Amino acid sequence: MLDPQGHVASWNQGAQSIKGYAAREIIGQHFSVFYTPEDVASGKPRTELTLAASQGRIEDEGWRVRRDGSRFWANVTITAIRAPDGALRGFAKVTRDMTDRLRLVELQHASALSSHVQSAREEERTRIARELHDDLGQQLVALKMDVALLDQAATEDGKTARHTIAQTVALQVQIDSIIASARRIAGGLRPPMLDDLGLGAALEWLAAEFRNRYGLAVTVQNAVDQLALSPTAATAIFRMVQEALTNVTRHAEATSVCVQIRTVQDEFRLHIEDNGKGTTLDRNRGKDSFGLLGMQERVRQLHGQITFDSAPSDGFRIDIRLPIDTVKANQAC
Repeated sequence: MLDPQGHVASWNQGAQSIKGYAAREIIGQHFSVFYTPEDVASGKPRTELTLAASQGRIEDEGWRVRRDGSRFWANVTITAIRAPDGALRGFAKVTRDMTDRLRLVELQHASALSSHVQSAREEERTRIARELHDDLGQQLVALKMDVALLDQAATEDGKTARHTIAQTVALQVQIDSIIASARRIAGGLRPPMLDDLGLGAALEWLAAEFRNRYGLAVTVQNAVDQLALSPTAATAIFRMVQEALTNVTRHAEATSVCVQIRTVQDEFRLHIEDNGKGTTLDRNRGKDSFGLLGMQERVRQLHGQITFDSAPSDGFRIDIRLPIDTVKANQAC
């Protein structure tokens, strides 16, 4: 309760648990002590009492301050208490700590933003990969054909110097290298087989890439070839495997990795296990590493569960379970 001027007139255990003041500390003080300095400077406490007195009741949400100076998000209701003759006797004030709800809303907003960013990033990768593969790739192939014709003409012309022929051969080798690089970069951005041939083929390609580039023996055990996945789910699963393999090359000192995908009843399951040095989960490659945080976010967006298991000298294991309904492609009627 507040008196008509806004001083605390009574106090209860609920108010103490939220704000931290004992009754003997707060009774008699002005209720503006619960407001932030900027709200006090703007006259918000006085304004709220004036509105409550004129309207009978007001409700507000905003930051409030505890005894220890920490802030919390509060829902506050102030109701004017009047005598039978209409005289203002004071105010009933109820405060609810809504900090957890605010954090949940912020988390939902952050998650929605993360989903949007991931989707936009994937679309941009697809666009760049397509341009590299189609536009630049076709131009390089055409250039190679022109050089081949030049080489043929130079060979047929007996008067042409030998070094010209050698130059055209060197150009063809260089163009082949550029074409291979363009295809590798395009594949790294977005492997075309993910869209053309599906997740299984894309994972086999990814395994070959890590074998060739890092000497990492990656085995893919695919038991879901007959399951039609949605493009969103296929992309998310591919990226999770890619992130896991990247983590292995950076941290695990492993020589082999097994990637297993299968279905069990109404779940899609992904298991990734390496034979590396292992770790404790609160260090290096634990739950706070950016790669694993990215995987956790992708799993959360698919309404699944992810667990990590590791110990020093015992490798690292990732288990992911996704509801079948969230990964299956929509079937045509």
